[in-house]
Amino acid sequence: MANYIMQIFRAYAMVVFSWGFNTPTAIANGLRFKVQGFKFKGTVEVEYNEGTDLFDVRLIKNGKVVETVEDVYLDSLVDVIDYRVEKVDNYKQKVEAEYSL
Repeated sequence: MANYIMQIFRAYAMVVFSWGFNTPTAIANGLRFKVQGFKFKGTVEVEYNEGTDLFDVRLIKNGKVVETVEDVYLDSLVDVIDYRVEKVDNYKQKVEAEYSL
């Protein structure tokens, strides 16, 4: 399952790498990785739920789950994570300021 999730992420590589995506690790039925986004810095777990045929996403900071999003469809997985990790209201301005554009 971890390889399958990585395949999904590769299709959206620019978005995924904007999160500061690193240290991907296979977990039971999913993938765990670290991020350093504008909105969230910590660990994200994506787990496939066989019963619903959907994904559950957990944001973890200092070893504690701070947010869980259940029943995420495959085609919205990257958007759900992006919204919680990276997207801020003034995203374009933040990117320009961060990278001196």
